[in-house]
Amino acid sequence: MVGIVIVSHSSKIAEGVKDLAGQMAGEDQPIIAVGGTETGEIGTDPIRIQAAIEEANQGEGVVVLADLGSAVLSVGLAKEMMDPDLAKTVYLANAPLVEGTVGAAVEAAAGSSVEDVLQTAQEARAMEKIE
Repeated sequence: MVGIVIVSHSSKIAEGVKDLAGQMAGEDQPIIAVGGTETGEIGTDPIRIQAAIEEANQGEGVVVLADLGSAVLSVGLAKEMMDPDLAKTVYLANAPLVEGTVGAAVEAAAGSSVEDVLQTAQEARAMEKIE
């Protein structure tokens, strides 16, 4: 199963998105939230992100969703620190955090490939909210 990692500067945001996505995808879907710093402040931590990716990894790839620019940089640093074979299976989605995570989690729970999970997350960029 494809793992999902949510990276936010805020632990409350990361946990809230995880709760929402978990409700939609089911409890068997690996979704790991990593928000804030180790001391509970606003920020991101590449070491904690690396650990979250390793925890989410079920052998079929991991899709990561991040909230802001420095979170993206932290994800990149985390990938540089991990085993290169694992890093090759980790994909950062260019997607909105909430909509992308929910879509990715549901797609992953359906047993889809990491490429399809990533595509579903990224398609959330075009989601219309009003007609």
